[in-house]
Order: sequence, then structure tokens, then C-alpha cells
Amino acid sequence: MGDCRRVGVAVDFSPCSKKALRWAVDNLVRSGDHLILVTVRPEGYYETGEMQLWETTGSPLIPLSDFSDAHIMKKYELNPDPETLDIVSTAARQKEIIVLMKIFWGDAREKLCESIDSIPLDCLVIGNRGLGKLKRAIMGSVSNFVVNHAACPVTDSECACLLPELDWR
Repeated sequence: MGDCRRVGVAVDFSPCSKKALRWAVDNLVRSGDHLILVTVRPEGYYETGEMQLWETTGSPLIPLSDFSDAHIMKKYELNPDPETLDIVSTAARQKEIIVLMKIFWGDAREKLCESIDSIPLDCLVIGNRGLGKLKRAIMGSVSNFVVNHAACPVTDSECACLLPELDWR
């Protein structure tokens, strides 16, 4: 992928992940970047050979044209919503960026951290459901885990602040 930046955004097609995606497109991504949507599916038994192969390494990088196609995405058992597709299609056109998707299977916390090295990513934007301190302590937080264990700068879109020592613009 050369000298371009690889900006990752964790997506699960929830309102929080769409907010994180919008924030990344509006504030971080610039012309020539690769915007890589990283999604994590739950572990499970997958009958197709491709799914069994990819369960360990994650899917290949999927171009926007493929993950916009419902027929192709059916084999991944994934259905990106129209709003997410609109955000990335518009960004690809207007900002002249390349949009890709990578799918992992397993624990979201571990797989998001793993994606940073395996893709590799220069930074990651992740949504936050805005849990209070008590709920976060009881339920845990994917975003907290990733922020504390990631090998690259991570932006929690709820805070919308990058690590101060880095200037991505």
C-alpha cells in the first residue's frame, strides 16, 4: 500500500460505529489514504471452506465494490447497512481515498488489536457506547481494552481526541 496512511475504523454497523466512521471521514482521512473498515464477527461454526480458512487470519481485504454487493457479502454472513455504505462511497468519491473492509472472527477486543499488526494500520478509530463508569467496570469495554493494548494510536470517537504527540493532518 506504499506511503499512504492506513486509517482503520472499527465497525459493527451500530449507531456508535457509524458515528466513529463519520468522525474519521470528517476529521482524519485525507486524499490518498486507505480507509479500512474492520469488523469482528462472533466465533461460530462455519460450514464453508473459505470461512474456516479465514477464521484464523481474517478475510482478505475486501474492496468497496465487493462489500457494497449484497450477494458477495452473503458469503461472509454480513450485511452492511445503507448508511454505512453511503458514508464510505461518498468519502471515496469526494476525498479520493481507497476504502477496504477486513472481517475477523472471534473476540472483538483481541481481534481489533490483532488487526493493527496484521493489516497493518497506522491508527484506529473506535466507537464508544458511552457506558457510565459502573457499567463499564461490570461489562468491560471493547474501546477501553483496545486503547490500552493497541500497538498504534487509537481514537475513541466519543472523546474525539487523538493522542497528543501525533498530528495526523
